[in-house]
Amino acid sequence: MRTLNVLFLPHPNDVLKSWNTEITDLISRTHNLSIFDRSASPGPQFADIEVIVDLGGNITKDLIPIAAAAGVKYLQAQTTGLDHVHVEEILDAGLTLAHCPGHLSSVALAQSAMMFILMHAHKYTEAHANFAAGKLYSPTGTELAGQTLGLVGFGSSAQELARRAKPFGLKIHAIDIRPIEEEILAELQPEFLGTPDDLDQLVADSDYLSLHLHLTPQTHHTINARRLGLMKTSACLINIARGELVDEEALYQALEEGRLGGAGLDVFAQEPPDVDLPVYRLPNVFTMPHTAGSTNGTARNRARFAADNLDRYARGEPLEGLVTNRDI
Repeated sequence: MRTLNVLFLPHPNDVLKSWNTEITDLISRTHNLSIFDRSASPGPQFADIEVIVDLGGNITKDLIPIAAAAGVKYLQAQTTGLDHVHVEEILDAGLTLAHCPGHLSSVALAQSAMMFILMHAHKYTEAHANFAAGKLYSPTGTELAGQTLGLVGFGSSAQELARRAKPFGLKIHAIDIRPIEEEILAELQPEFLGTPDDLDQLVADSDYLSLHLHLTPQTHHTINARRLGLMKTSACLINIARGELVDEEALYQALEEGRLGGAGLDVFAQEPPDVDLPVYRLPNVFTMPHTAGSTNGTARNRARFAADNLDRYARGEPLEGLVTNRDI
């Protein structure tokens, strides 16, 4: 296996420094690694670089042609979703692009979604306020057994959520655009598995509706005002995928008017969101700062995936997580 010259692009957010070291420690054991400095001139930093590893997929449009002109051949984006990656520009520049498949963060996402379900069932915000006020024995929670968990998309994170939800007695209903492997169906035994044509019925039947889709032009505002109107007034919407899957204005109106039972939100159309919006102070709305997939396990999994993919590239083997124009 040959040794590669690799340039690592850290995430602009310094909070993710620990993710940086997970990747750089692994890559530097095998390849020549340098770290991109955003305060310095970019051109010289790409000289003699063959591979870029981009934490989060944050390479800017202006850097792509500079990298291509310098001879960069391959960009490894450390993200699952491609909605904020300049896929078309990267591919048009002649670079090979790979991303991190969803299974690498699926456990973390499923944990967070399950947490939202439990917080809603036990009215956590109200309970915490009562504790602080010295008020005991209220509120009364809801048992999950027999309730329906609707999964919009039945890929890795939804399957992991189903594994955690079934022991609580939740009934699993799901839809997906693709056939699901027989061994997965045999293990998880969803009570209902349909196609996108069944989305309205899934929305109407669900006590908890959890979104597990990539954001594309086709999935934008999958949950809109009409579909919110189909939901039970007691139901809870959970979004740990992408903010723009939901028409947020319609969602917030439904919550503020009491036409929806609650929401667990980790992602938002605009990030950071306007935290002063009254909807975020409702006791049935639970929020996280886009950290549902952020665990030490996800960081470790993605770092190992990047290092392994670089080694495949260095050996002339096919890459995993390859992105093509069909993925845009």
